[in-house]
Amino acid sequence: MPANYTLIEKITVGAAGASSVTFSGIPQTGYTDLVVKASVRSSLAGPGDDIVYQFNNDTSTSNYAYRRLVGDGSGVSSSANSTYGFDSAGLSSAATATANTFGNLELYIPNYTSSNYKSSSIDAVSENNATAAYTTLAANIWNSTSAITSIKFYSANLANITSGSTFYLYGVAKLGTTPAIVPYATGGDIIETDGTYWYHAFLSSGTFTPTKALSCDVLVVAGGGGTGTDFTSGAGAGGYRSATAQSALANTGITVTVGAGGTGGSAGGGGTSGSNSSFASFSATGGGRSGTTGAAGVTGGSGSGAPIGSAQSGAAGNAGGYSPVEGYKGGDGTGSGVPRSTGGGGGAGAAGGNGNNSGNGGVGGAGSNAHSSWLSVVGLGVSGYLAGGGGGTGESAGSAGGAGGGGTGGNQGNGAAGKGTNGTANTGSGGGGGGNGGGNGSAGGSGLVIVRYAV
Repeated sequence: MPANYTLIEKITVGAAGASSVTFSGIPQTGYTDLVVKASVRSSLAGPGDDIVYQFNNDTSTSNYAYRRLVGDGSGVSSSANSTYGFDSAGLSSAATATANTFGNLELYIPNYTSSNYKSSSIDAVSENNATAAYTTLAANIWNSTSAITSIKFYSANLANITSGSTFYLYGVAKLGTTPAIVPYATGGDIIETDGTYWYHAFLSSGTFTPTKALSCDVLVVAGGGGTGTDFTSGAGAGGYRSATAQSALANTGITVTVGAGGTGGSAGGGGTSGSNSSFASFSATGGGRSGTTGAAGVTGGSGSGAPIGSAQSGAAGNAGGYSPVEGYKGGDGTGSGVPRSTGGGGGAGAAGGNGNNSGNGGVGGAGSNAHSSWLSVVGLGVSGYLAGGGGGTGESAGSAGGAGGGGTGGNQGNGAAGKGTNGTANTGSGGGGGGNGGGNGSAGGSGLVIVRYAV
C-alpha cells in the first residue's frame, strides 16, 4: 500500500451487534481524501439491506441527494433522491442471505475539508449464493460547506449491524507528502484516535506489532465467571489491571490474550470460572464461578458470592495478589432459614452485596470506571464501566448485576423463567446467579485489552 494511503481507524462490531457505527474526530490536516472499506451484515429479514451514512450527524433532508444504479441478478434499475436525509452507502448481506456472508462496500470522499459541497461515490455488493443478490453504484452529494469531522453508518431499515462486521477508515494524502496522523502499530479489533493518543482495543486474542519503538499504556480485563442453576450465587468479574510506560519494540509482535467468559453449568452445577487476559506477561485473573447449594464460592480476579447453607462467606477477590487489587470479594449468602438468598459476585470497583433474609439476592459489586475516557474513544463498556459482578439469586427476587455489565440474578421461585442473565460481552463481567429449572446457567462476559500510545 502506498505511503500516502493510511489507515486512520478500524471498527469491528462486537458480539452484541450495533445500531450504528461512527468514525468521529476525523483528522482535519494531513489528508485530502477519505476512503471507507466495510464488510457488513445486518439483521434485516432479506437477502440485502441498504446501508446509509450521515456526515457530522446532519439529519436535514434538504442537504443530501444521490443517483444510483442497482443490479439484482436479473436486471438493472436506476433511482435518484434529493430528500432522503442521508447518502446511500450501498448494500449489506442480510439475515436471509447465505449464512456467514458479509456484503462489501467502498466509499470514496474527495476534498473532505474543502469549503465546497462534498461529493462521494460508492461501489457495493451484497454477497448471497442465490438468484437474489444485489450490486450498486452511486454518486452522492452533501450540500454543506462544512469540513467532514464524522461519518455515521446504519441500516436504512434500522436493523442491527451484526457481530463481525468491520469498517476501515483510510486517509489519502497528496503525493509526495507524509500523512499527519497515523497509527504506529497494527493489531486489535478497534483502532481509534482522540487526537492525543491512538487506542487499539482487542475484543479477541491477537498480536500488537509496533512499526516503531513505543511506550504504551495498557488496560487488561479478564473474563467474568459463569454460573449454574438451582440457587447459585452471582459470579465474580474478571480481574481489572492497568499499567503505564510498557515498552514495545519496533517490528516485534506482542501476544495479546483476551480471556473467555466462564460457561454456564447445568442444574446443580456452578459453571466455570473466567479465563485470564494478558498483554505480554502483564496478566489479569479470570472471575470466580458461582457457588452452589452447600458449596462455597470461588476466588478469582473478583470472587463469587456465597450460596445458601453453611458456607455463607463470599469468596475472595484479587487472586493474583496484585497491588493495587484487581478485584473484590463476593457477597455473603443466608443460612438455611427461609426465605433464602445468595450473595452477589464481586466487581472491579466494589465487593458484591450480601443476600438478605427477605429473600433478595445480593447486588453484584460495581465495576470500575477508571478508564471511562478510553472507553468513550473506542465505544466500549457500559456507561463508562467494566467488570461488574453478577447479581445473586433469591427466593423472593434476584438482584441486579454490578455497574459495567454484570448479569442479573434469577428468581428461585420462577422456574426456567428465573434463570440469571449473562455478563455483557467484552466487559469481563460476571454472570447472574441461577434460579431453579431449565437448562444451563449464565455465562460470564468475555474480557478486553486496550493499548494506547501517543500520536
